[in-house]
Amino acid sequence: MSGKIQAIRGMHDILPDQAHAWRHIENTIIAVINSYCYQEIRIPVVEKTELFARSIGELSDIVTKEMYTFTDRNDESLTLRPEGTAGCVRAGLEHGLFHNQIQKLWYIGPMFRHERPQKGRQRQFHQIGLEAFGLSGPDIDAELIILCARIWQTLKLDSITLQLNTLGTATTRNHYKELLIEYFSGYKEQLDKDSQHRLYNNPLRILDSKNPDMQSIISGAPSIHDHLDAESSDHFAGLRAILDETAIAYTINPYLVRGLDYYGKTVFEWTTDLLGAQGTVCAGGRYDGLVEHFGGKPAPAIGCAMGLERLIDLVQLDNTMDDSTGIPQIYLILADEAIQTGLKLAEDLRKMVPGLRLMSHCGGGSFKSQFKKADKSGAQLAIILGQEELINQTVRVKSLRDGSAQNTMPCVNLAEYVKQYLAVVGYFENA
Repeated sequence: MSGKIQAIRGMHDILPDQAHAWRHIENTIIAVINSYCYQEIRIPVVEKTELFARSIGELSDIVTKEMYTFTDRNDESLTLRPEGTAGCVRAGLEHGLFHNQIQKLWYIGPMFRHERPQKGRQRQFHQIGLEAFGLSGPDIDAELIILCARIWQTLKLDSITLQLNTLGTATTRNHYKELLIEYFSGYKEQLDKDSQHRLYNNPLRILDSKNPDMQSIISGAPSIHDHLDAESSDHFAGLRAILDETAIAYTINPYLVRGLDYYGKTVFEWTTDLLGAQGTVCAGGRYDGLVEHFGGKPAPAIGCAMGLERLIDLVQLDNTMDDSTGIPQIYLILADEAIQTGLKLAEDLRKMVPGLRLMSHCGGGSFKSQFKKADKSGAQLAIILGQEELINQTVRVKSLRDGSAQNTMPCVNLAEYVKQYLAVVGYFENA
C-alpha cells in the first residue's frame, strides 16, 4: 500500500485545540444531569443487528439505508449503534434493571449512520442520551424537558426553542394511521418515492418528510389532535400544564412524529435556526411499549439525545466557551541536575493546590530557551529550580506577565504563595 492513510469520510479526529471545547461542554452537561440524579450507564458500540431492526423499525431509513452492518467471523450480523436507546433497553433487560424499579440513566459516546456528510451531520457523531424507566405520568416527561432547558441555560444558549407533540396511545395511532392512508392515497401520484413506500407501512413518517414539494400536501393532512383518546389528551394536557407553570416556552407541532417506530404519546425537539438545515440539537419522546416489545414486563419509558457536534457549533457561535483549559498557570523550569527533585516538587504542588495546571519542562535546554517556551505556553508564573536552589532547598518565582522582579523562597512556602498569587489574578473565581 502506498500513500498516506486518511480518516474515513464523515469520521473526524478531534484535535487538541478542539478537545477542550468538547470537554467543557461534556462536563457542563454532565454536571446538570447529575443534579437531577440520573446515573451513568456505558453500553457497547456494537450490537446485534436484530436489536435495531426490531426497535427502530425494519422499514425506517436508518435500518434500510444508514446502518453500518457487517457479518463477523461467527457469521452473526452486527451493527455499529446508530442510536443509544435500544442498547440501553437491552442492557436494562439483560441485567434486571427494570423489574419493579425506577431507573434514570444517561450515556455518552459515538453513534454511526451512513449519511451524506455535511456540516452538523457526520457518519460518526456523538450524543449524550437520557432515559427514564418505570414512570408513566407527564411529570417525568416535563422533568426531562426542564432538564434540557437547564442545560441550554447553563451553556448560555438562548437560540434553542422547543417543539412539542403527542402521538397518542397505540389505539389512537392505529386509528390515525387509517385516516392518513385514506388522505394520502388521494395524492398518491404526487407523493415522492419514499412517501409512496411508507404509505401503507407507516404513513406517520410521511409527515416527517423534508421534501419541499411535499409540504403543501402534508399541511392539509388530518391533525392527530382532532383524534386523541381521553388518556392521550389528559397526558398531553398534564405535560403542558407543568411546562406552563415552570415557564418553559414551546410550540405545538401536530406534524412532529420523529423517525423511530417506538415513539408514542410525548415527542419533542429542541431546535435552532443558527445551524442551517441541521437545526435539531436535541430530540426524544416516550416509548412505553419498547421494553415489553423486547420480552420484558411492561415498563413505561421516555428518553432523549442531544448532538454534541451541534451544541459545540452553537456554543462557539455565541462565543461563551472557556478556552483556557489547556493553558498552564505555572511553568516549571529545571536545571538538568534538578529534574528528579523538580518533578517531585511539581507533584506536591498539584496535590496541595487543587485544580492547578502546571507544566514541567521536559527535554532539557538552557534556561533562556526554557523561558521562551514558558512565555509561549501562556503561563502566568515561572518557577525556577537550578543548581543553587537545589542546594539551598529554595525556588525562584517570576511573573511572566507583569514584569515584576523574581522572588526567592523556601520550597516549603511555595504552595501557599501559588494559592495567593492565583487568587489575586482571578484563576480560582470560576473553580
